[in-house]
Amino acid sequence: MSSMICLASREHRAFLIRGNDVVVASKRYVRGLRRKPVNVLIPEDKAEQVVRKERKKKKKGEDDEAEAAAAAAERPKHGGFVKGKTEEQPTAKHAHLSAGRDQVDGLRFERAFPGDKRLARLVSISRSRTFREHQGKILLEGRRLICDALVAGANPQMVFFSTVDRLRELPLDKLRRATLVKVKFEDIKLWSDVVAPQGVIAIFSRPDSSRLNFANTGHSVPLSLICDNVRDPGNLGTILRCAAAAGCNNVLLTKGCVDTWEPKVLRAAMGAHFRLPIYPNLDWDVIENHLPKSVTVHVADNYGWISTSHSQSNVCYEDYDSDSDCEAEGLSLPRVDAKLYHESWAQSPTALVIGGETHGLSIESVQLAEKTAGHRLFIPVVPGVDSLNSAMAASILLFEGRKQLLRLRQSRKWNSAEGQFS
Repeated sequence: MSSMICLASREHRAFLIRGNDVVVASKRYVRGLRRKPVNVLIPEDKAEQVVRKERKKKKKGEDDEAEAAAAAAERPKHGGFVKGKTEEQPTAKHAHLSAGRDQVDGLRFERAFPGDKRLARLVSISRSRTFREHQGKILLEGRRLICDALVAGANPQMVFFSTVDRLRELPLDKLRRATLVKVKFEDIKLWSDVVAPQGVIAIFSRPDSSRLNFANTGHSVPLSLICDNVRDPGNLGTILRCAAAAGCNNVLLTKGCVDTWEPKVLRAAMGAHFRLPIYPNLDWDVIENHLPKSVTVHVADNYGWISTSHSQSNVCYEDYDSDSDCEAEGLSLPRVDAKLYHESWAQSPTALVIGGETHGLSIESVQLAEKTAGHRLFIPVVPGVDSLNSAMAASILLFEGRKQLLRLRQSRKWNSAEGQFS
């Protein structure tokens, strides 16, 4: 021990010594001791007592194990394991309560189980135009759009909702034959196309316009709308909404137009699909079958005009420009007179053709206008401004046509009251 203390003191001094700006590094020697546990020596008079205590503890442990084994062996004789009983009773009780809760005003609904992919499968497939046409199913989202479809008489097949309150917002009496599935709001938000989903998505059978019930037929005017190769979903939806607001008789869509049941078209139309008849994917040969016999067809040629002044005499018009090869094929271009939109052009059953922004009007539409003594309608704007898009032009022309037809109807009623008209 004295040698270790001496060594430690020397190491401390070596660490403090400096010589010629050189620090002498000290070394520490650590001695590790390994000790073995010491055996406890029990006095001879107490050794027997310790042995007895150890034997009693061992015997008590063996008795406890034997009792546990005997209890486990007796459990099957009394109607099964205790764990089975505890699970069986709550399950039956839960099933009874679940059956009572899974009803809304007597209308039963299902709860989507974990891993249920019906919503994902139907939503992904319903977004395909091929599926909508072949399978005859469409997807509607939102309370207002679904209510409009149900009121018009559309056939619902399956409705997904997040809460019972959302389901109660729909006319439940029209959902008796539909399958109702309650899902998590996160699932609806995952498959929804809108930023703030309302928590309800429905799958309907593809409606037939001839079988739907339209409520606003009493406010309609003899005005039809023909969409010629309109390919933008937002424009087509807005055009349909304007047609419904203007009280058109029907809307005819030629081949090449975007599908009317596409989700973007449905959102932009705001329920117009269920307020007036819409006939999609028509050839020009059959379009006349959906129009009155005495109809006059006008074309909205809002892409080829130049406004030079506010005076009507100074307005210049460009000839109809077509991207087809009619001249090369030896066909003559139709000649249709131009007219400003606010002039008198809707004096009889009228049809208005709106062309797409990419390709404009087709030759067939202008030929139909020439055949029925129609006009090319122009909307003048200030110089240097690009032409209006198809949706804006349709809204202006449709409401102008409605105003002229209503004025004509009122004048005829006035003359009829005086006995000049029968």
